[in-house]
Amino acid sequence: MIRIVIADDHTIMREGLKRILDGALDVEIVGEAINGFEVLSLVRQGGFDLLLLDLSMPGRSGVDLIRQVRAESPKLAILILTMHEEEQYAVRAIRAGAQGYLTKESAGTQLVGAIRKVASGRPYISTEVAEQLALNIMAPNEQLLHKQLSDREFEVFSLLVGGKSITEIANSLHLSVKTVSTHKTRIMQKMGMTSLAEMVQYAVAHRLLSPMKA
Repeated sequence: MIRIVIADDHTIMREGLKRILDGALDVEIVGEAINGFEVLSLVRQGGFDLLLLDLSMPGRSGVDLIRQVRAESPKLAILILTMHEEEQYAVRAIRAGAQGYLTKESAGTQLVGAIRKVASGRPYISTEVAEQLALNIMAPNEQLLHKQLSDREFEVFSLLVGGKSITEIANSLHLSVKTVSTHKTRIMQKMGMTSLAEMVQYAVAHRLLSPMKA
């Protein structure tokens, strides 16, 4: 039996995942979390084999949360389930310690198989993500501008180009407004840009804008 915890802040999504997994006799949902703090609390309690984790939740989330979970529970399998389709998000998640990456759009047909594969110790990633990981290893110096950003900077960048204000980002990531403003300044310096409009244009051109969550 594969014991899993579902971490997603949307009730409708959690209920949908339960329906998908209802027919999998070898999968048991033993817990749910709606934010990063609840995720860490459940990880510390233990008693499950796989964490099905949304990348974007209130509180600690994204790559930062993956790293924290990995540090506290090195043997716990982590499967990312997210709205982010772009390979760049997947690459950062895998490098942070996730074993699998699946988009919510594909969950209906691929979720059970992905859970079984990751729980068995094997990775579950798309061909495109595998290719991107290989390219990063083969040509680490040939980087696009956004690849120069740290994981936290990339998270702030994604929220900025997605239309979030500095205050909203600060509240979401539990950072001070000053810290987020500093991140924004560093992002613009690293990318050689002078305005948010430039950042948005870059994000559109490189397919870094993800669907907004309802």
